[in-house]
Amino acid sequence: MKMSIMTLFPEMFEGVFGHSILKQAQEKGIVSYDVINFRTFSEDKHQRVDDYPYGGGGGMVLTPQPLFDAVESVKKTKDQAPRVILLCPQGEVYTQKKAEELAGEEHLILLCGHYEGYDERIRQELVTDEISVGDYVLTGGEIGAMIVADSVTRLLPGALGNETSAVTDSHSTGLLEYPHYTRPAEYRGLRVPDILLSGHHKRIDEWRRQEALKRTLDRRPDMLRDADLSKEDLAYIELLKKDRSDA
Repeated sequence: MKMSIMTLFPEMFEGVFGHSILKQAQEKGIVSYDVINFRTFSEDKHQRVDDYPYGGGGGMVLTPQPLFDAVESVKKTKDQAPRVILLCPQGEVYTQKKAEELAGEEHLILLCGHYEGYDERIRQELVTDEISVGDYVLTGGEIGAMIVADSVTRLLPGALGNETSAVTDSHSTGLLEYPHYTRPAEYRGLRVPDILLSGHHKRIDEWRRQEALKRTLDRRPDMLRDADLSKEDLAYIELLKKDRSDA
C-alpha cells in the first residue's frame, strides 16, 4: 500500500513513521508513506495556501489550488482513482470497520487541513471520504491522519509479527477484547486465572469469549446490538444480567 499525506507540517510525522510497527512495515516493503508539504504547490508568490472567506466571518480558509495540484501530482495516471480522505470534524466517525475497509486499498491520500476549514470545492471534487476521529475539534488533521495510518497499517498482511493479533483486537470481533495475563503466575497476591494455566485450549477459548462478552456488557453495551452473537453468547449475557439484577 502507498499512503500519501498532504500536510503543512510534515515534520510532525517523523516520529510516528520512524518507529515501531509503522517503521517495520516500511522496511518490509508492506507500505510506503509519502509526506508532502502542499504549500510547495502554491502558485502564490508568498506560497500562501489560505485566504479570507467570502461573505465574511472569522478565520482563514484553505484555497483549492495547492491541494488539487498536490493530489494530482501523486496519482499514477489521470484515470487512477485512489481514496482521497479528508480529516475533518464533519466526517463519519472513524471505526475499526472503516479501517478494515481502507486496508483493502492500494493507495490512500490523506488531507490534513488547518485554519477555519477547506474551500468547499475541495470536498465536492477532490475528496472520496471524510473522516472524523471523534466528536471533538483538533488544531489540524495531522493527528487524525496518524490514527488512520497506524490503524490501517497494522491490518496489512505481514505488518504484525502475529497475524492473529489484529483479528482478536477490541472492535475487530465486534466485542471488546478479553483480559490478558503473562508471567509471573502470582504477583503481590494476585493470581492468573487457573483456566489459563490448564493447557485446555477449548476451555480457554470459551473463557476468553465469555470474558469478552462480560467486558463489552460492562463497558460498551451498545456494541452488543451489532455483534455477531451465538445462542450460547446470548444465553451467557442473559445469565450475567440476571446475576446482576439479583445481586
